[in-house]
Amino acid sequence: MASAALLFPLLGAASPAGATDSVASPAAGGSTANSLQRAFAAAAAEYQVPQSVLLGVSYLQSRWDAHGGAPSVTGGYGPMHLTDARAALAAAPTHGADKEDARGDSARPARVRRTKLPSGQELPARLKTLPRAAELTGLGVAELRTDPAANIAGGAALLAAAQKQLGEPLSADPADWYGAVARFSGADDSATAATYANDVYDVLRTGAERTTDTGRPIALAAQPDLTPRTAQLRETGLRTASAAGTECPTTVSCEWIPAPYEQFGDNDYGNHDLGDRPAAPSIRYIVVHDTEGGWEGTLDLVQDPTYVSWNYSLRSTDGHVAQHVKAKDVSWHAGNWYVNAKSIGLEHEGFLAQPDAWYTEAMYRSSARLVKYLAARYGIPLDRQHILGHDTVPGPTTASVSGMHTDPGPYWDWRHYFELLDRPLTATARRGGGGLVTIRPDYNANQPVYTSCVAKGEPCAAHGSSAVRLYSDHDEKSALIKDIGQGSAPTTGVNDLSSRVSTGQQYAVADRWGDWTAIWYLGQKAWFRNPEEQPTAVPAAGQVITPRDGRDSVPVYGRACPEASAYPAGVPAQAVSPLPYTLPKGQKYVVGDKVPGEYYYAVTFATDSHRVVTGKDLYYEIQYGHRVAFVRAADVRLVPSQK
Repeated sequence: MASAALLFPLLGAASPAGATDSVASPAAGGSTANSLQRAFAAAAAEYQVPQSVLLGVSYLQSRWDAHGGAPSVTGGYGPMHLTDARAALAAAPTHGADKEDARGDSARPARVRRTKLPSGQELPARLKTLPRAAELTGLGVAELRTDPAANIAGGAALLAAAQKQLGEPLSADPADWYGAVARFSGADDSATAATYANDVYDVLRTGAERTTDTGRPIALAAQPDLTPRTAQLRETGLRTASAAGTECPTTVSCEWIPAPYEQFGDNDYGNHDLGDRPAAPSIRYIVVHDTEGGWEGTLDLVQDPTYVSWNYSLRSTDGHVAQHVKAKDVSWHAGNWYVNAKSIGLEHEGFLAQPDAWYTEAMYRSSARLVKYLAARYGIPLDRQHILGHDTVPGPTTASVSGMHTDPGPYWDWRHYFELLDRPLTATARRGGGGLVTIRPDYNANQPVYTSCVAKGEPCAAHGSSAVRLYSDHDEKSALIKDIGQGSAPTTGVNDLSSRVSTGQQYAVADRWGDWTAIWYLGQKAWFRNPEEQPTAVPAAGQVITPRDGRDSVPVYGRACPEASAYPAGVPAQAVSPLPYTLPKGQKYVVGDKVPGEYYYAVTFATDSHRVVTGKDLYYEIQYGHRVAFVRAADVRLVPSQK
């Protein structure tokens, strides 16, 4: 923290010499239509920063989006993600399912998640770059937040000040700005800063173009032969952080901050279980969470032995990774012990219900690299039935269904995430064929109305979303689809998953009507708008299950438990208890895995009693509703989806 605090005061030095007087202030022209590319050019000229460097940094921060002046999950504003986090973090709402037992195992006392917002301690410098930009530019704080052109000018001023503090000239060659870009990251260690700078220069080499959230195109020309002066990193004075003990790819910055395995109280212990994965149990899932708190508070919680745990945390501002639990051990994060025992949990700094919540490109990229590394290491398929959101983990029992968490929520950009995973969500069948659909709306254009982000029943700010709403008929005035496991009528609440599907999920087509498509969902026919000119889903083909002949319906489970006869003496059998759902005849659901019933018995601090119980009964994992579920293989038939 001390070294981080030294970083941005350096950036707040006197205005850079040689600023061009002949170029009007970027803020003066405002941010009217078609002016964003011009704003980058003007700011680059005024502060003598190569325009490509300014564009590359902005791409890694926001992908050039302005977000209507609303803050990111860490209080970052505008295309340059200038941070002014104190008010944003202090006022951030949390999602309401804190009754969920993160361990998710009735054999042990519940260990309930809690949220922890930042205390009144001094914020690190990486969370207050906007006030520094105000000092450098003379522009007002409100203007820097809401006017994209002013925001870009602020970012250019920070880069130029960093360059001068490093004793480097305000060069026109982008190769000469590596050290300043590393400092712009806000990281307090050289490894994180270098990873950030490497990502920026990767964007510069490959180029980029996209249409921003204001509907305007912007482009950065590729410079494939660009070789930055990476030796400048030594001039930054950043601390050297050790990656010793971590299980991370070399392409991310990673440090080991262990979650404690300690015994305390009345034979209680925390905050995870030791194991021998992937030998026993195997690892089949990666679960994406958001933290519902800031970075420092999140690290405090995972180091509390009386709390719960997860394997990795990812920081929003620069994509830095901290590992807490080894992959061989079982962290308590998902609210379902079967999933915990077979998964790795990733917490991303963020708030589900923050209006207009958005995550940085730096964190998306680090997360995708980590997931690709873990998936390759443990043989985990890169699809939505193995790369789970916490919101798609099923309740293990009927009593737990309504208390399951709903993060990372509708604002996590799954389509972009899978592009970064090198598994873009594309059509795998011709239109009208294949029998399945993959949910894939245009994130920015898809803006369903959500409520209760700030106050119950009040509309949330309009924002792009990965989620698509489901109706009981091909009419938006018809009733929303009901989830009987929730025990209440469906709503448009940001935490209500009853009538929602998410990008990347696959479902069997049940019917079509004009611009509408129906899918099998929670045992019923559910409709969503899917117009040909702007589709919210693309055709797919694959394997599905349907009840065996002669069965009117089959039970659905939240975990794949062994049969009672599989348990050895001394290990209490877990009930094979169905959820309050069924899978009726004639309906089809997409298959993920075929797995044996399995239970990891680990209820004591000492590991000598730990056992992996594997049954003979087999299960299929299926995409049943918004969450995945399990059915016994003996109850269903596996068939191709094509009609």
